[in-house]
Amino acid sequence: MRILVVDDEAHALEALVECLKELRPEAEILPFERSVDALAAAEHSAPFDVAFLDVHMPVLGGIEFAKELKQLYPTVNIIFCTAYSEHTVEAIRLHASGYVTKPYTKEDIARELDNLLHPVAPSMPQVFVRTFGNFDLFVDKVAVTFKRAKSKELLAYLVYKKGGTVSKKELAAVIFEDDYSVKTQNYIAKIYNDLTKDLQAAGVGHILCKGFNQYGIDTRAFSCDYYDYEEGKPYAINAFHGEFFAQYEWAEM
Repeated sequence: MRILVVDDEAHALEALVECLKELRPEAEILPFERSVDALAAAEHSAPFDVAFLDVHMPVLGGIEFAKELKQLYPTVNIIFCTAYSEHTVEAIRLHASGYVTKPYTKEDIARELDNLLHPVAPSMPQVFVRTFGNFDLFVDKVAVTFKRAKSKELLAYLVYKKGGTVSKKELAAVIFEDDYSVKTQNYIAKIYNDLTKDLQAAGVGHILCKGFNQYGIDTRAFSCDYYDYEEGKPYAINAFHGEFFAQYEWAEM
């Protein structure tokens, strides 16, 4: 998340920046005391996700600045911060995401960040599992390749089980349609071994957990859109469009 903060009062700017660092430690925050400097920077910058703007500033006020910024980034979330409330109507006309009145609290800022008009997808974590649409595992934003398609499907099912252990019999029932022959048991062991090698090669072998005839994953070792959806995180809710582990029939229900 990239956050622009513009306020001509140095102490107010510093306080808001510190508040944002506490609430969103992963965010890139760019503060400016002069709106004209902020606009110049915005014109040659990657898009901002959120902009906290003081309304009353010299040369270029917050309302005028917001109009210019929306021309550059139509989906930027504008949040006005001001000691006055007479600009509420203008903020609504600009489709601002929010409006907080000074002196605001950390809870006020947190509420605005949690209820953005345009939800912001977080930067992909180092180890990220995507289940919406087709299943994939990403390490440092690069999709991991698997020697066997069944190894990838086995991992997908372990993700689906959310850390619960799975037996060979259950895997046979799901992946091999109830074929629990000795041959299938040996093949499950083989594809799990290949999965282990694939993940170790990608530097994430630690996400697997194995016991006697039991397989599982450490859900603390990666991020996942499915898990985030169940926690009610906005980006995950907006990312779901009806497809879940799309390439696997066992996920249809």
